[in-house]
Amino acid sequence: MLSTLFRTSHNHPSSLLRTRTLATAATASETTPRDRGPRKEGDISSVFASLSGSEATPLPSRFADVKQQLIAPHASAVSSSFSRLLSTLRSEIENISDIGSSIIPSLEFSEIQNHSRIQPFTNSLKKRGVAIIRGVVDEEIALGWKEEIKAYIRANPQTKAFPKDKPAVYELYWSPGQIEARAHPNVLETQKFLMSFWHSKDPNALISTEHPVSYADRLRIRQPGDAGFALGAHVDSGSVERWEPDGYGKGGVYDSIWQGKWEDLDPWESSCRLPVESDLYNGAGACSMFRMFQGWLSMSNTGPGEGTLLVNPLFKLATAYYLLRPFFSPKNPDVARSGFLDEGNWVLDPQQKAVLQGASLGCAQELSSALHPHLDLARSMIHVPQVQPGDYVAWHCDSIHAVDKIHNGSGDSSVMYIPSCPLTEQNAEYLVRQREAFSSGSPGPDFPGGVGESEHVGRMGKEDVRNVGGEDGLRAMGLGSWEINGRTNGIRRVVKKANELIS
Repeated sequence: MLSTLFRTSHNHPSSLLRTRTLATAATASETTPRDRGPRKEGDISSVFASLSGSEATPLPSRFADVKQQLIAPHASAVSSSFSRLLSTLRSEIENISDIGSSIIPSLEFSEIQNHSRIQPFTNSLKKRGVAIIRGVVDEEIALGWKEEIKAYIRANPQTKAFPKDKPAVYELYWSPGQIEARAHPNVLETQKFLMSFWHSKDPNALISTEHPVSYADRLRIRQPGDAGFALGAHVDSGSVERWEPDGYGKGGVYDSIWQGKWEDLDPWESSCRLPVESDLYNGAGACSMFRMFQGWLSMSNTGPGEGTLLVNPLFKLATAYYLLRPFFSPKNPDVARSGFLDEGNWVLDPQQKAVLQGASLGCAQELSSALHPHLDLARSMIHVPQVQPGDYVAWHCDSIHAVDKIHNGSGDSSVMYIPSCPLTEQNAEYLVRQREAFSSGSPGPDFPGGVGESEHVGRMGKEDVRNVGGEDGLRAMGLGSWEINGRTNGIRRVVKKANELIS
């Protein structure tokens, strides 16, 4: 029956889905994101529709065809899979709610090479998609970086930040502490360790997790009582792109979900992510680099409720849900009715609409209890445990995460955003543009444009990178070439290609 209902849409020419006719200001060009010029000025609120204060713009009508085409060949299987998913979610949420923050695995930095003792950590990380590596740098070093950053801000009062009246997130990318942290040998070693949990089904794929590259992101110094920087549940690295054939569809990242086999999704397979375009609309802060993990290095003693991170350890289940949710509607939409969330109340829409709950062109994917009711976000979003200065928190690039609505602690909640990025051809291309931004003091290519730190006093340079991280620190920034070696032909080839790009 469902297959019959979808037959007409399945016959639509694929060219229809690849036509970018957008009725909004945020239009996609026919060039790839890496070819575009500087982005308009802004701050972190530009990335989130909920923070910017702008009203959500309806998606172009073509998204109805995008959705229809995705699942038309497997409509019955997708319908059955959604029922299985809802049942599994219910039991897993109970488990997460009972366990709380201790469900998030942690490991001492000193143990990352001791593979015989980390199997429980490995199992938990692969299932939950989030982890803490403790003591990556000494507490005194991390606190020293924070003091350097604060001095840099005082010396440059023109620094942009959000919110404007009580700054929490600073538009800084090249401050002393940030440069030193990204280049630190322990940070690079931690990134390599975490990226080793990914694998490639193609042994010749042009990717290396043995050669981490630096992505210059912002920093946060959030003061007690702050309620302005209240990021709700969201996923970065694109929003609508996850459904689009010209986005994540290029690598077939979520094909198993569209085929009604969400259980077969392997979120740790890397080769399918190499062709992905995660920023089709030149969003102000949308990430065009492949980050295996997002992450931050703590510069404070911070616990649950103290302006810190929340994550959703449902991980693969949650990914499957926020991707499938737009295809289904409740037969009885009365939220107060008993049985509203039951599998039998949710049916596959016979004719898809141009709606992707929480997705906006050029912004991050946002989630809410109203739009994604089965995730029970009030119970499934879990605080990361207490962290100390020098601890590194990492979460998979598909993971749902959020920030405390109110900072109820007594001290600042401070972090530097430092993701873990492999060496790929596209990431090397980004390094070339980021290197230019580093030299000029402008924001990184993915971030809101403007003069940035070009006129800042005390901005760091190439020799500062060398002093902290040596040759490996320079290479991670695209300021030096790599030795052409590696376990596979693919690794050797991507290193050779990267050297050609940065030369």
